[in-house]
Amino acid sequence: MDRWQREGLRSANNGMRNQLEDIRYAYEQQQTRLSEVYGQLETLRTQAASPDRSVEVTVDADGVLTDLRLTAAAIQCPPEQLSRSIVDAVQAAALRARQQTEDLAAPVAADLEDMPDFTDIIPDAPSLDDIRTFFRADQKKSPS
Repeated sequence: MDRWQREGLRSANNGMRNQLEDIRYAYEQQQTRLSEVYGQLETLRTQAASPDRSVEVTVDADGVLTDLRLTAAAIQCPPEQLSRSIVDAVQAAALRARQQTEDLAAPVAADLEDMPDFTDIIPDAPSLDDIRTFFRADQKKSPS
């Protein structure tokens, strides 16, 4: 191997090292952001009330009912109307929770789409595709 070939390999090696360093830095930045978003999703709670205010509900980020409050007006409702009020309030809260979840996840998903991937440099390296797929699925998920 002559001097020019060695210099070419060194240059290519330095270029790859710089690319990997940039990807590592982007991963570190994204890891911090992901932790923050997951923390916000874990504590996200959304409330809604039925139109007649007889029912107040709270759901988590997945739209799962975490609290149900019946007001004095609920006692006077026929069972069918009360059950409809509960369902309507839960659905409204779940819809809000889904929108808030999408709002939190959208910037992270956009950043992930723009990030370089290790597979761009090393074909057998771990990929961001699993994380990207998770955020795409999370944004398309309908409330429970």
